[in-house]
Amino acid sequence: MILLPHVSRCLHVAFLLGLVGLCPHFCSAADDKDGPTYTSRESADPDYAFQGEYRGYQRPRESLRSSESVAIQVIALGEGKFGAVKYYGGLPGEGWRKPRKFDLTGTRSADSLTLLGENYDAQIIGSTMTLFAKDGRAAGELQRIERVSPTMGAKPPAGAIVLFDGTGTSQWKKGQMTPDGLLKAGTETVNAYNNFRLHGEFMLPYKPLARGQNRGNSGFYLQGRYEVQVLDSFGLEGIENECGSLYRTKRPDTNLCLPPLQWQTYDIDFSNAKFDAAGKKTQNMRITVWHNGVTVHDSATIPNKTGAGLPEGPQGLPIKLQEHGNPVVYRNIWLIDKDQPGAESIPWIHLPIMAPPAAVGN
Repeated sequence: MILLPHVSRCLHVAFLLGLVGLCPHFCSAADDKDGPTYTSRESADPDYAFQGEYRGYQRPRESLRSSESVAIQVIALGEGKFGAVKYYGGLPGEGWRKPRKFDLTGTRSADSLTLLGENYDAQIIGSTMTLFAKDGRAAGELQRIERVSPTMGAKPPAGAIVLFDGTGTSQWKKGQMTPDGLLKAGTETVNAYNNFRLHGEFMLPYKPLARGQNRGNSGFYLQGRYEVQVLDSFGLEGIENECGSLYRTKRPDTNLCLPPLQWQTYDIDFSNAKFDAAGKKTQNMRITVWHNGVTVHDSATIPNKTGAGLPEGPQGLPIKLQEHGNPVVYRNIWLIDKDQPGAESIPWIHLPIMAPPAAVGN
């Protein structure tokens, strides 16, 4: 991704319980237990300034030669409380040496945030994080950064079908726009699609006190059958019901979810299941998903619909942007219908399956 500069065991268990939480799948963002919902950085609480991704170095010894790359994701949990996850090598999708990661917890005090971990602690002032060994020695420094997907703003190539470009909702059933020209969740395409490549951009609300499925829930429901989950899963494990998952069926290979109130991208290559003349399925659906330009499902197949999806079938159906009472918004949505005449001549379709579709139409 492109980078933009930013203008003990008990702790481990407490962090996981506090961050993940247990909530019903269907729940309104207006519920009191969810706390406030912020849809812009300008209106966000003071904790938001500390949340985000930090990248830099750590020195386990005083020698400069001991320096190693580390990254930390800081997650606001509401009312001045925070969790954080440290990765050696770099951020998820960008150098992290899987699978080891280390949890920290902390509390904000005025204009600084202190995080405590098993072997290292950290303090954030402004956009700089300083690491400290347990003996008090300064052991590293990280800067807050913002990653931008390489497919952000990708323009539709010739032959693509523009589903939403901010000028209207004619391609959507009862589609609604925000005053600033973004598409609201809770609609589906007017037309049906069977085999396609889809580009879409989405932004999650900031709900620091919400947990689990109440934390910015929506989804790209392909054909109303197969859901690619949209959820604020920033800093989480990346399981089967979190962002980038094929809902309740297959977790993403890596959790690439960015912090809320940052734009994110999905690029999806979808081929529908196949059936014979008697209606018997002969081949499962197949899907590749790039989340923020990184492959999180590589030519994956699943044997059935996801969650509450419609039954599988050979016919194409509309694409739905699922509504769960959360103000998730969308922009720049277009697709290439792989069944249309001449689809084979559209360059994006010929990319290797592992290549991020970054340069199409640019």
